Amino acid sequence: MKILLTGGGTGGHFYPLIAVAQEINNIVFAKKLVRAKLYFMSDRPYDRDLLLANDIIFVSAPSGKLRRYFAWQNLIDPFKLIAGIIIATWKMFWLYPDVVFSKGGYASLPALWAARLLRIPVFIHESDSRPGRTNRWSAKFAKRIAVSYPEAAGYFPEEKTAVTGNPLREGILHPVKKGAHKFLELPEDRPVILVLGGSLGAGKINETILEILPRLLNNYSVIHQTGPKHFNEIKNRSQVILADNENRAYYKPFDQLDDLALRMAAGAAGLIITRAGSVIFEIAYWQVPAIIIPIPETVSHDQRSNAFTYARSGGAWVIEENNLSASVLWSEIERFFATPTLAKEMVEGAKTFARPTAGRLIAEEIVNIALSHED
Repeated sequence: MKILLTGGGTGGHFYPLIAVAQEINNIVFAKKLVRAKLYFMSDRPYDRDLLLANDIIFVSAPSGKLRRYFAWQNLIDPFKLIAGIIIATWKMFWLYPDVVFSKGGYASLPALWAARLLRIPVFIHESDSRPGRTNRWSAKFAKRIAVSYPEAAGYFPEEKTAVTGNPLREGILHPVKKGAHKFLELPEDRPVILVLGGSLGAGKINETILEILPRLLNNYSVIHQTGPKHFNEIKNRSQVILADNENRAYYKPFDQLDDLALRMAAGAAGLIITRAGSVIFEIAYWQVPAIIIPIPETVSHDQRSNAFTYARSGGAWVIEENNLSASVLWSEIERFFATPTLAKEMVEGAKTFARPTAGRLIAEEIVNIALSHED
């Protein structure tokens, strides 16, 4: 049984693929099936260590990005995409997987084209409440479609679409509360705010946090995932801002949080400030109240819709980036911690939104398609 996974560009595409791969391996082991050979086709491996840890073989295929804004790369990316389709088709012909599972995104286009040309069954998953262009196109020939949000189901054929939620990796499923403050070197008598800007970080969120950082540290501890690109700048600026601040030890900046650190941070956090990607499903599973600041719709068509869909569950509040300022964010944080009943209400809202079985449901269907294709 050969299964090819595709997608990429961001952690929101990559990490759910890892979650599905983990569940596929669990199913194969539990049912005593012949071990599945797993492949990941994209323009880059994203995280080689995670692929290796899950016995996934990386297969390279270049792809061009379809941007909504002007950039000089738009002139050459169509040619990169054509080259990627040719390379992907050649490589897939020799691999000939039993099924291709796609998370969408520009990096999945060559693999999807190849699967269509070679008549290999395709299963797609849409993480957002409004589908991206790649998934809308590939839905025309996909055998099965899974979506994270009920709202997204309306964009796809009803007879082959199911609402599953978003797959979550085993490594981050369970927040660690006991010992979390000690691990993070933070006092237990201070509320903890966890700031997550996505796998690449979020410049506007980082800037706003720095503006109110001295005030925050009067009452709260702050764990701040800045993103690798922003880390050195944010760390250096925070050191200047907090040079004479007696509370500076309560600020913990990280470029990225590994699985253990993320579970510890989630276990300690009383409030999370975040973007509106697939992290929403992690937060819902952790049952931690959140303030969500989506990427503006002019840049990303899906995050605003994701944010308000989750907010309707009661698990989060939304601040649109155009309205984000130091005073607005500060007042929302203060309002949350000044009203203890809000946390309980938001936790209950998160419970109604979480779908912990998403990865298992998707993996079971992938295995079924693969076994039927073998026959």
